[in-house]
Amino acid sequence: MSGYEGPMRVLSGIQPSGGMHLGNYLGAIRKFVELQHEYDCFYCVVDMHAITVWQDPAKLREQTFHIAASYLAAGVDPKIAAIFHQSAVRAHAELAWIFNCVARLGWLDRMTQFKDKAGKDKERASVGLYTYPVLQAADILVYKATHVPVGEDQKQHLELSRDIAGKFNHDFKADDFFPLPEPLIKGPKGQGGARIMSLRDGTAKMSKSDVSENACIFLKDDADAIARKIKKAKTDPEPLPSEPKGLEGRPEAANLVGIYAALAGKSDADVLAEFGGQGFGVFKPALAELVVEKIAPIGAELNRLEADPAYLKSVLDAGAERASTVADKVVREVKEIVGFVV
Repeated sequence: MSGYEGPMRVLSGIQPSGGMHLGNYLGAIRKFVELQHEYDCFYCVVDMHAITVWQDPAKLREQTFHIAASYLAAGVDPKIAAIFHQSAVRAHAELAWIFNCVARLGWLDRMTQFKDKAGKDKERASVGLYTYPVLQAADILVYKATHVPVGEDQKQHLELSRDIAGKFNHDFKADDFFPLPEPLIKGPKGQGGARIMSLRDGTAKMSKSDVSENACIFLKDDADAIARKIKKAKTDPEPLPSEPKGLEGRPEAANLVGIYAALAGKSDADVLAEFGGQGFGVFKPALAELVVEKIAPIGAELNRLEADPAYLKSVLDAGAERASTVADKVVREVKEIVGFVV
């Protein structure tokens, strides 16, 4: 953060492009709940990022409410943290344009996620998909966020945010105007970050778009669906090892142990001390029981909240108003710094 002396703030967001699942919960949303008690937190639904690829408008609105409801159901308190949709705070787009003029083409050319998402047909990809990381930098820096909870796959984008902040500060002789945001990769207290993989392929991340309906546990799954998916989860014929080293080369076993550890607030070593030497016929029912215990109540609350879109809209509107109070001030200061008539 260099010499920045402003308040410690967190910014994070999730795209409204599908149902929230166990990976989203353990990898992101649960962190949001804990962080709200440690930092000034802004949690958005990044609907502007979502439209970098085609979205059905009606579905986009529905998914925006779904993400907001997921935050609330998991325990994010709108009285503590601001919950809002990105497009409701115009300062994001305003700062993104200024940052487009600060960032350099070569920086964006090195962004691996564009290459992954655009594939071989990059000439047909939207300009928005290419400049996505610049908008992401604006999302973070429009609140002068000092910390960002990120997964390993987003570290490169956070580095770009730091580069843009540093170049802006240098070019306009505005020392430490923007902080250099730092990553928060660790998960909830007492354990590392949880990277949840597919129940059908331990080498692939759990994804809402997986072709197999049994690969992903959604927050809205009921107890029967959760138990069925855990029962059908891919494993190997060997019993669980007695220590983590024995999970090497066994991605499916490692994933199931990791899920149990993350939900129980234990280490992999703790889980294996309890279940080592036993087969999956014993471990899977225990895992299913734990997942149901932790996730089913969230799913029930999620369903209740989604049945009240007026309430969800009120939460998003209040959050946007709160976010705009901070973001509009930052953008006004930026405009003055770059020489716009304000």
